[in-house]
This record gives sequence, C-alpha cells and structure tokens, in this order.
Amino acid sequence: MISRLTFLLAILIAVPVSAQDYSDSYPKNPGIDIQGYVFELTVNDDNDIVQGRTTVDARYVAGGQSHLRLDLVGESADRGDRGMEVHRVLHGEDELSFAHANDALVIDLGMEVPEGKRVDVVVEYSGTPVDGMDIGPNKYGDRTFFSDNWSSRVRNWLPVVDHPYDKATTEMIITHPAHYQSTSNGVLKESSNLGGGMRMTHWVNDVPTATWLYFIGVAEMAMEVVDTWNGIPIETWVYWQDRDNGFYDFAEPSKAVLAYYEDLIGPYVNKRLGNIVSNATPGGGMEAASIPAYSDRSVSGNRDMRWQYVITHEIAHQWFGNAVTEYHWNDVWLSEGFATYYTLLFREHHYGHENFMRGLLQSRQSVLNFYADTDYDFALVRPYIEDLNNVSGGMMYQKGAWILHMLRRNLGEEIYHEGIRTYYAEFMNKNAQTADLRRHLEEASGQDLEQFFKQWLFQGGVPTVSTNWWTENGHVHVSLEQTQETYRYEVEVDVQVRFEDDTLSDIVTVTLPHNGEAVSRSIDADGRGRAVDLIMDPNIRLLANFDVEEGR
Repeated sequence: MISRLTFLLAILIAVPVSAQDYSDSYPKNPGIDIQGYVFELTVNDDNDIVQGRTTVDARYVAGGQSHLRLDLVGESADRGDRGMEVHRVLHGEDELSFAHANDALVIDLGMEVPEGKRVDVVVEYSGTPVDGMDIGPNKYGDRTFFSDNWSSRVRNWLPVVDHPYDKATTEMIITHPAHYQSTSNGVLKESSNLGGGMRMTHWVNDVPTATWLYFIGVAEMAMEVVDTWNGIPIETWVYWQDRDNGFYDFAEPSKAVLAYYEDLIGPYVNKRLGNIVSNATPGGGMEAASIPAYSDRSVSGNRDMRWQYVITHEIAHQWFGNAVTEYHWNDVWLSEGFATYYTLLFREHHYGHENFMRGLLQSRQSVLNFYADTDYDFALVRPYIEDLNNVSGGMMYQKGAWILHMLRRNLGEEIYHEGIRTYYAEFMNKNAQTADLRRHLEEASGQDLEQFFKQWLFQGGVPTVSTNWWTENGHVHVSLEQTQETYRYEVEVDVQVRFEDDTLSDIVTVTLPHNGEAVSRSIDADGRGRAVDLIMDPNIRLLANFDVEEGR
C-alpha cells in the first residue's frame, strides 16, 4: 500500500548530506537506533530471485519522529530489471505507507513516536540482487550463494541502515534447497527439513554488528569443527571437493590467534569462529562477524604462509572493525590499520622477530612507494567522503599499521598496550573515532599526542630525512634536515655509527622540529678508528625516507 507518496519522496530528497553536516555522505539519524534485525530469506535453484522478509526493531532515541528510513537498492530497467521490489510494510496487523526511491525505503509509521519507544516493522520484498550477493557457479561449476557487503553493498539484498554507525543484532533464517549447507553470523539455533526438497537454517548473532559484516553462504560444502577455545567452536567450511586440503590448510593458526589477541587486547565477543571459503571473496579475505570468508584460492593443501597471514588478519578484525567499529567511514584506518599491525604482532609472537621485521619493512616500502608514485597529498583521515563504496585503500592498511608501530615504539610496550586495552574495553560492541584512541593513549602515557595524530593522520606525505655526516677530530658529525616539499613533522630520528672494526656506537636520538630546521649532533669515535657507515633508524621505528650522504 502506497499513499502520501509525494510527501515521502520529498523527505528522501531533503535528507542533508553536506560536508558541513557529516564527515561522510551517509544521512545519519542518531535519533533512531536499530536494536536488531530478523532476516528471513528464501533462495532457489530455478532463478536468482531472493524472497525476503525483514523485521526491524528500532528504538527512537529522540521523540517526535514519524518515519523510518532504510537502505534498499530498488529494481530498475537500467539495472537489467535487477534490484528489490517492496511488496508491503507491516506494523503488527497494520499495513504502512512507504516510498521506495533513490535506493531508500522511507516508511510512514502514521504517528509521532515518543522518546524511548521501540517500534517493530516488517518489510516484505523480493528481487535479484544487483550486487552484494554472488549467485552463480564456483570454481567447480557448482551453484552457490555468497554475500560480500564491503563497504555499503548489503543494501542490495537486505533493507537496513547500511552504515557502521548503527550496529544491531541479527537473526538470519535461510530457506534453501536441501542439498545445500548454509551458514551465517552467530550460532546455529535450528536446522530443519521443510519437505518439498527445502531446508531451513536459523542463525542467531546477539552481538551488535555493523552491516558490512553480515554474511550468508549457501553451497554444497564440507564443514569440520577443528577445535574449541574457551568453549568457542572453531570451524572450517570449504567446498566439498576441497575437504581434505581445506581442512588441513585452515586447521592453523586460528586457535593460537584467538588466545594471543584475547590476552593482549581483551575478550573475543563472538560465540563461534568459522573460517569459510567464499565464491564472493576473490582477492583475499573478508572479516564477516564470527565467520570470516576467504578466496577459494586459499586452499592448496600446503598451508601457504600468505594465507596464514590472511587468516590472522581477518581474525584480528573480530576485535578491530567488528567489536570496535569506526563511527565514520573516514576512520576506517581504525579497522584496517589495526588488523594489519596486529597481524604483524602475531607474526612476531608466533613466527619470530625476523618475520615481524620483514613484514614491517615491506609495509614501510609500500607506503613510501605510494607517496612517491601515486598521491603525495593523501591523508588517512579525510574531511569528507562522498562515495561510500570507496572508503579504503592500501594506505589504510600499511600506513595505519605504521602509525600504530610508531606509537608502540615511542610510548613503550606496556603503556601502549595498556592504552589499547582500555580503548577496547570502552568501545567493545560500540563505535569509536580517532579522537577516542588518542584520548586513551594520552591517559595511559601522560603525553600530549595532538601533534603526532595531526601530522600522521590528518595530512599527507611522509618526511624525507636528508643527512650529511663526516668525521673530524675523533668525532662523527651528523647534520639532519627534513627536505620533503610540503608538510612538516616533529619526529625522533635514531642514528648509529658503524666503525671499521665492525663495532657500533650507541644509538643517538635526534628530534627534528616541526619548523623544519636542521639539527646537528656529534658522536665520539672512542678511538675505534674510521667510521665506515651511518645507520639510519637502526631499530626500525620511523616511517620516513632516508637520504644519506657522506661529507659536509
């Protein structure tokens, strides 16, 4: 039933998305807080149509509102008649008016909702997803149904508030041909044959979760409960043809990763961890809540180290990105930078310091190459993001990881980890911003980190430290200066001298001021003969280009 359509369409058009109001283009409404969704989905082998029935539990934090806005990509001719058509919207027994246009569904509740009241509405719809769900053959030619919602694509098959600021619990009730297995976020509540060749599985996720992390997988699969950790089952899901190789590959290192991160950071919030191979994850991995997904190329039977790192990365996301979620897309580094760096920390813990250093240096080189060849002005935290499906990129991973590494090295291990643990404790199952991380690290360290965060996150580039050194009168003289064309940093640079007898001087730390002035230091040779080399950043703790010349 559709009435007052013109009025509701005007609401859609009037939603403000200006940079002055928002840090990204999503029309946030903090006056409404979605508490939970129940998704009832039916898929079949005859066509790619998804039949959907979604129950939305919305709490009205601010009173006086009479509408509920959800994201849902509509059917249109320019999409090849793909997209979702809403058939009706219900509140109890009452059918509600709605407008579905511009990929938004606006529901007229027919009343002003008082502050604090919860309202349930049911949306019935169907269609062929434009995106967000891959329906088709896997590498073996078998039909599969897999979702991949990064970063704002779940709206192609589910009516939701499709932005990480509004996290909600979920139930996924999937009806499908009985020859498939199906899985989703959370834990299994029911699995029943329905007759007529159909089967239903009901998954319950009681952890508040951002929409890009919602997941379904329907395919002919092999599943193994690999182990348990603290009562949490660890599962592997692979195509049935990959049973032996897949079970072998994914048996490691999940249990060790869970134990390490819980000890280092804080509690694992989910009641299950299932690693799954997905036809919709072609590149690497996707951190779906409690059931991270991986490319089918991850199965080799060799426990390839690259994929061991990907598994670690996606499990790290269960803490950062999933449990602690960025409030704005501008803060996506709080997800990707953390997952990248904490993968490196696990690599050090599990595989050794040399493995960690190798990964750290590769990450630094990636950042330096990006700023040299691609976009010197790129800043991790941007003032405004228009395209909600273009929110990330390699620097969120690599530069984000290096920012955390510099904080850990500069603040010290214990202080850094204390700050991260209190940050996690406050924002577990909630949303955080860069300022929240800074506050916790300042409280742990007693330091003012304003300049550090400003220079590394809110401006582009990296420093270039140009250094001249020479020996005179038994001393090694060193002159350091920032020479990048734009942007200035306040940084500590470590230098160390190697002598002809292959001994090393003590490390000397030089602070380069934000104003860009050159700084000189002298290092006593202590009678060890001629200096043969000047080593910059010997402990690998600064993200910078180093340009070193011998001579005045």
